[in-house]
Amino acid sequence: MGDDNKIKVLFRHRSMEMGGVEKVMLSLLNNLDREKFEMTVCLNINQGELRDEFPKHVRKVFLTRGKEDFSGNTVLQKIQLILRKLRLQKIQKQPAIADKLLGEQYDIEIGMTYGDFPAVLNSTNKNSKKIGWFHSEINLPKLQPLVPGILKNFPEFDQMIYCSQKIKDMMHQYYPDLQYPPEEVIINAIPVDEIRKKADEPVTGLPAGPVFVSIGRLHSRKGYHKLVLAHARLITDGFHHSVIVVGDGEEFQNLKQQIADNKVEDTFILAGNKMNPYPYVKNADYFILPSESEAWPLVIAEALILQKPVIATRTGDIPAMVNHGKTGYLINYETDEMYASMKKFLTEPELISEMKKNLISIEEQFDSQKIFDAVENIIINLSKK
Repeated sequence: MGDDNKIKVLFRHRSMEMGGVEKVMLSLLNNLDREKFEMTVCLNINQGELRDEFPKHVRKVFLTRGKEDFSGNTVLQKIQLILRKLRLQKIQKQPAIADKLLGEQYDIEIGMTYGDFPAVLNSTNKNSKKIGWFHSEINLPKLQPLVPGILKNFPEFDQMIYCSQKIKDMMHQYYPDLQYPPEEVIINAIPVDEIRKKADEPVTGLPAGPVFVSIGRLHSRKGYHKLVLAHARLITDGFHHSVIVVGDGEEFQNLKQQIADNKVEDTFILAGNKMNPYPYVKNADYFILPSESEAWPLVIAEALILQKPVIATRTGDIPAMVNHGKTGYLINYETDEMYASMKKFLTEPELISEMKKNLISIEEQFDSQKIFDAVENIIINLSKK
């Protein structure tokens, strides 16, 4: 235990680029009882749009600097990146370096994603209880090279938390003989009041006419390359509308080129990362998430809270979040279905009107306090063992 009998909790994570896991961690840090817990975050890299968003009562430690702190000179920047990589490799081989920098012993250590698992499990503090948080569909093709390492880590934890029931079920379906630690499903918390307050902030430059908005990292599995094709086909067929994607990532240049090739630069807008994306959702007409894979996506819950009819793929726990035909429309990960569902939203105003009526009381299905209470109970019970 820490001072005043507080439980000392360490969260480990790579960096703080805008993303769902980062929002989950910030939500926990803001809402777990500070009278019960003394919380520290250790970032491998002090990088990302959210790196300065930690609450004041949370201690932040970082192992290496972020790109934001690098030289503007490209040659020096490359050298700094190489040096950073070497330092991280050294810390990976010698975890005592990180533990010495932290300078404290913790009761609980938490890895927020599978990428954080080794850092938690290799901690030199053998008396702490270890919690893993798992957000990924284990059968995702691009995850397969990492699966052996993930499976090796699982039995070493004292507790595993899944962000959705489907994620847990898939683990047991594909690896029924794995030695699992105690498990619990805890969905992501939704700060309803905060979302609504932020959504009221002004936003400029939105196009006229029907607007679909999406929020997500520009990654191939997010399906934005398919969305560009569906959008371009709708425009060609005379269905005027615009698409705004809020987010950034490694696919930015590829998507930009695809948008130009399809001659939809004026109607398919890559808006980049926004510290506050909610005004874009509030001022759009519809929300769309064309992902190949998801777990329990916060952005869907956020769009529903802002009472936007949703189009989303049938992946992860999305079918449990979106009531097909009532609060949104569920599709398969296919361009033709994206096209058809968007056309439906654009041409059936009575359907949209009915969905909006059903969304008026949607917040009743999100009870964040129960979620925070569940996390607190896990931490408290583990600390007593």
